[in-house]
Amino acid sequence: MPREGAGPDFIEALARGLEVIAAFRPGRPALTLAEVATATSLARPTARRILLTLAELGYVRADEGTFALTPRVLELGVAYVRSQGLWDVARPHMERLVSRTSESCSIAQLDGSDIVYVARVAVPKIVGLSVQIGTRFPALLTSLGKVLLASLPVDELERVLAEPSRSGLSPRPQPDRAERDAALREVRARGWALTDEQLAPGIRSVAAPLRDGAGRVVAALNVNAHAAETPVERLVGEHLPVLLAAASEISADFARLETVPHVTVAS
Repeated sequence: MPREGAGPDFIEALARGLEVIAAFRPGRPALTLAEVATATSLARPTARRILLTLAELGYVRADEGTFALTPRVLELGVAYVRSQGLWDVARPHMERLVSRTSESCSIAQLDGSDIVYVARVAVPKIVGLSVQIGTRFPALLTSLGKVLLASLPVDELERVLAEPSRSGLSPRPQPDRAERDAALREVRARGWALTDEQLAPGIRSVAAPLRDGAGRVVAALNVNAHAAETPVERLVGEHLPVLLAAASEISADFARLETVPHVTVAS
């Protein structure tokens, strides 16, 4: 039944789909079908169809009886992020990082076995791969991905890496499990990750984690460079300290943002 007060042009199915997305809130990143139905006051069959539709479109991930949003939902909110200032949390730090290194920098999050770029400040250089907001790459082949994967518990790491990549890239050689585990242990120990032409010829990068107020890794920040212009020694010796400082500052701003009171006004 159409909801009370809705006009003739109101699309009930769209409204329900948005309500399902909105049911996932801080502290509730994964919900069961019953929890989604309760939170949205929808019948369970209706909630299930909506969740499966969102999963088919890539906005929701199903895992052992629960559902969670994927970073693709950011595509729906990117205009809001840019207009309302959430992007500004990271932007000034990223711009200073680019100014000090003369290299592009990006922020990414995990989506299955891929990373998805959610913020970027670029410099005009010719590189082998085009990167923009929403671009995805296999996580294990990137410094950003190594940082994010290294933060996961072992069981979650295996589940994530079991998912096929949706990057659309031609398969490249992947490290075997022993090499992978050794590389991720090294990332955990030193707190940053390096890749040297693993994703594509001529591209090397270094990345560091971004944390929330509870210390959880929520994203990763990198500096990427062209191998012909920037040797590994310069990337690690000069750019890495600047990157680590920027990551620490962004994390501190994320934490402060979480402490800002949010007031819900009844309409």
